Amino acid sequence: MPYLTTTQLSEFEQNGFLIERNLFDPEETQLLQMTAKDDQELDRRSQGRRDRSGATVRLTLWNHPGDGIYGMFARCKKLVGRMEELLDGEVYHYHSKMILKDPEIGGAWEWHQDYGYWYHYGCLQPLMASAMIAVDPAKLNNGCLEVLKGSHHLGRLDHSLAGDQSGADPERVQIAMEYFERVKVELEPGDTLFFHCNLLHCSGQNHSPDPRWAMICCYNAARNNPFKASRHPQYTPLEQVDDTLIKMVGLKRFNDSKDVDFMGEKVDRSIPSDLHKPMTETV
Repeated sequence: MPYLTTTQLSEFEQNGFLIERNLFDPEETQLLQMTAKDDQELDRRSQGRRDRSGATVRLTLWNHPGDGIYGMFARCKKLVGRMEELLDGEVYHYHSKMILKDPEIGGAWEWHQDYGYWYHYGCLQPLMASAMIAVDPAKLNNGCLEVLKGSHHLGRLDHSLAGDQSGADPERVQIAMEYFERVKVELEPGDTLFFHCNLLHCSGQNHSPDPRWAMICCYNAARNNPFKASRHPQYTPLEQVDDTLIKMVGLKRFNDSKDVDFMGEKVDRSIPSDLHKPMTETV
């Protein structure tokens, strides 16, 4: 049985994103929230990324989903099944990350496309997408994601450093904003945003007293296996799990650190050095 309707698939193709409200129920979402907020290793291994103004937003990354609650979310059928329909075939887990926008000081993410730097990791085609699961409420005042609706049709744009982040060509972005509707993606915990790897997106600083955390699971089409090794994995078969395992695993323990190999604290340089425009992972 399909997970998405023909209308939803058409919406994603046309707009470059799709919102699934309450994809994860309150109990599932609370288990994820409790795990993440209590996970000292997740916090310790977070990496700061300065925006153009110098404010810092943090993120923690890992390549393989593991068998804990993070892995159950990334491997569950209702998430992976939708992703396979959106990308029209088998997918594998490219990586996941937790975005940690701290209250009042959380920095912005500059306008960019994920494929702007995934391209340099040997991914030949933009057959890639992400699923952003809201852990906390995401509102405009705490730095929710904003997208340019339909901008994935532009194809990949040139990117360069913006602070510590990979930012799309500012001139192109400015012109694109005249053609494509700017949409603020406000989410409640458990809501999930699916978005294409070429969709232009950004998020503002968090000036509110509330955190804005989100878990983002990124997938690549199996048929788009990277032609070279990089910091993220080449094709690795993804073992899907039943949705019920989210609660079963989550109720057993709240700390996933033993199940996940978080990536190092070093600043990544993800574009060839001879271009003299080093990139860093962003979202």
